[in-house]
Amino acid sequence: MDLPAFKASLAAAEPPPGRDLALQTLWWDAKGDWKKAHECAQEEKTPIGSSVHAYLHRVEGDLANAGYWYNRAGKLPATGTIAAEWDVLATELLGRWSAIRGREMTTRQNPDCQLGLGVATVP
Repeated sequence: MDLPAFKASLAAAEPPPGRDLALQTLWWDAKGDWKKAHECAQEEKTPIGSSVHAYLHRVEGDLANAGYWYNRAGKLPATGTIAAEWDVLATELLGRWSAIRGREMTTRQNPDCQLGLGVATVP
């Protein structure tokens, strides 16, 4: 899935199936459900998850909290527009997803996000 297809998926009621929590976070944010997006972000414990979490707090206007999450992600705070940051994060996550597609995937259910979390098992 590329960025235009991901954006087109916003017309649906639920995120595309099988996407990880960080992508679900961006999807729910783009749908205007910050609370649901934040629930997903809190579950994603990776550096990219911290980047998405930082983005959410930037959207919220809580720059101190955003700074904490940027630091956890090992990144400097974003200085561009919110929309540009969303596009960069989504593109990075979609690229990561494409890179692991075709490898063995396992899924566990996440009741807070009501979708499965794809966890790559890399040999």
